[in-house]
Amino acid sequence: MDIINFIMEEALILIPVLMILGKIIKNTPRVKNWTIPYILLVIGVALTSLILGFGIESFIQGVLVTGTAVFGHQLIKQAKNYHLE
Repeated sequence: MDIINFIMEEALILIPVLMILGKIIKNTPRVKNWTIPYILLVIGVALTSLILGFGIESFIQGVLVTGTAVFGHQLIKQAKNYHLE
């Protein structure tokens, strides 16, 4: 099962946007790493609501795109760490 099949085409653009915003937030002083996924979740839901309109479907899409962005980042990070060992 592929999570991308559940994300609406209009919301797919938010995955790289959230990954870039996450990198920017990570380099911001005084922002703790554990808060980054929560910040991205709020941003993801807000941006999805702007694209799709306010509703439960846009909330779910926001959670899915944020989860995909954070999970994708972790896959890349873990693959790099594994390669270095």
